[in-house]
Amino acid sequence: MSDDGDGGEGDDDYFRRLVDEDALRAYLEDELGSEPTFAVERHPAGHSNETLFVTWGDRELVLRRPPPGETAETAHDVLREYRVMDALQGTPVPLPETVLACENHDVVGSDFYLMSRVAGDVLREAEPERFGDPAARERVGYELVDTLAAIHEVDPESVGLGDFGRAEGYTRRQVDRWGKQLSWAFERTSEVRSVPVLREVGEWLDEHAPEDHPESLVHGDYKLDNALYAPESTPRLAAVFDWEMSALGDPRADLGWMLSYWRDADDPEPAIPELETRLMEREGYPTRRELVDRYEERTGIEFEHQRFYRALAVYKLAGLGEMFFRRHLEGNSDDPMYPKMEDRVPALGDRAKRIVEGDEPL
Repeated sequence: MSDDGDGGEGDDDYFRRLVDEDALRAYLEDELGSEPTFAVERHPAGHSNETLFVTWGDRELVLRRPPPGETAETAHDVLREYRVMDALQGTPVPLPETVLACENHDVVGSDFYLMSRVAGDVLREAEPERFGDPAARERVGYELVDTLAAIHEVDPESVGLGDFGRAEGYTRRQVDRWGKQLSWAFERTSEVRSVPVLREVGEWLDEHAPEDHPESLVHGDYKLDNALYAPESTPRLAAVFDWEMSALGDPRADLGWMLSYWRDADDPEPAIPELETRLMEREGYPTRRELVDRYEERTGIEFEHQRFYRALAVYKLAGLGEMFFRRHLEGNSDDPMYPKMEDRVPALGDRAKRIVEGDEPL
């Protein structure tokens, strides 16, 4: 779940807040040399950071920057995202080519970076016709989990990411952090309705958090629609996006997060139907169990405590939703999705409890 952040402004006004085209052109001329062709277009997908498509001569680039406003200074660290992507160039992890990173706020009003644009498809609301058969669908799922394995097999020290956070205690910190996020949201949302099931799930997570866990680079938001598949008839994962939550941590948390978005054909109705794709319910897509088996085979990491990691992922989704609902109640967003969190978050809480109790099996 993510926030478009447009604050209800007109599209033109918001676009001007995102980019000063004259200043950006001057910057690109200084860094890349003059070109006769220059154009900027905002990508409409609702990610927490803003994405702009930039044409510079015959180069197609992507500019990533925070949304404008107070949160841009702390909550949307695009230069951190750039650092990990730049470090992973030349590894088996498929990524866009990094181009430039800029801390000078005189250019677009914030930190930003540029990367090359990669051709292909993001599978969100529909699958490409070329992937519409069982063999291709199976390949889509296995490409996704094999790429996650590739991320977790990177040696952080060897690519200059040895100081990219503290892996030890990552899982416990996640439980604590999201418990605090929910408590903050509940300060306001409990005036409208309470969600006691999330307090129960939080207590269970606190009691069952693994004290020791494998350590690796983690993506932090790894799921099907943060991957791009190349424009070929055989599915090939060409790029992984949205690294802003990456860190050194527990690889099983990444796997649990990916699985929280992956549906089996006989699953209950989605807790947030507006945001959960149901593509993988179709014939041919691997099941969650098959994805886990593939991951364990590739990495040698056993998915122990699977109920914990899957429940933690849904608990985090509920935390995001509840913070959105608080923003709605305080009049800080006109996103039409946010008021729906009044019912959607309790549904996520019920799902987390089903996972904890074994009623939504792997």
